[in-house]
Amino acid sequence: MDSLLADLLSLLELEQIEDQIFRGQSRDIGSPRVFGGQVLGQALTAAHYTVEGCEAHSLHAYFLRAGDVSAPIVYDVDLARDGRTFSNRRVVAIQHGRPIFNMTASFQVPEQGLEHQATMPDVPGPDELQDVSDGLDDVLGKVPEKMRRFLTRKRPFEIRPVEPVSLLSLEPSEPVRHVWLRTVDLLPDQPHLHRNLLAYLSDFQLIGTATLPHGIHFEQGKVQMASLDHAMWFHRPFRVDDWLLYSMESPNAAAARGFALGRFFDTDGVLVASTAQEGLIRVWPSRRESANPDRKN
Repeated sequence: MDSLLADLLSLLELEQIEDQIFRGQSRDIGSPRVFGGQVLGQALTAAHYTVEGCEAHSLHAYFLRAGDVSAPIVYDVDLARDGRTFSNRRVVAIQHGRPIFNMTASFQVPEQGLEHQATMPDVPGPDELQDVSDGLDDVLGKVPEKMRRFLTRKRPFEIRPVEPVSLLSLEPSEPVRHVWLRTVDLLPDQPHLHRNLLAYLSDFQLIGTATLPHGIHFEQGKVQMASLDHAMWFHRPFRVDDWLLYSMESPNAAAARGFALGRFFDTDGVLVASTAQEGLIRVWPSRRESANPDRKN
């Protein structure tokens, strides 16, 4: 298995330190704080460790504080309910003695029922697109060091955006984004592992969709963004080592918050999972704008 993917799988394997209490490590992926998807995936792993015979079908989470990548995270699981069909777990992630995240997850014994789904967007397939890391040579010298480190970092996933990505002169566009994703190598046949990894991936670029209509880019000033809450629903079986289309849209931004919705489709057009997220978005004026407050752009 690819070493980066193997490292990610080990990151999602938590150490049990007490009944319903687990400990996980963190990885620096080029951002100043713990990646929210990592905490989502680890929290879902911790909840899964405490259930039998059922599968996660939804989670609802709040990000309370920024995570410290240099310190372990402790996950305290509360066995809220075990019924005949559904089980519910509450998970609190703790660092330095303070909660940084909490989540409620629901699990269901598999059963059959009514079926319908939304139609998959009509977009090019992954074979027609380039990986996000291709074609960066012309821009790497023009972006901030932190962004350059993030862009050039090797990943355990292939990421192929449908819409062109401009890092230097982003023009306002519709708040819609489509990205094909899959792991760089095959994974074990463990449905819970694929759910945990999809939870990890679901935080990727989602809230950023809310910035697209505003043409925000790095030369305009400092942009502060942070996930506030995150919800996810698992609808049907899937594999993260097969291509999945992440279709994202932002129907609203207001009060320094952006709201985004996402759907995951497999290559057959089957809707396998849905997401929703709200995040903090603050745009600070650039030094030039601060020095010339009356200037009209």
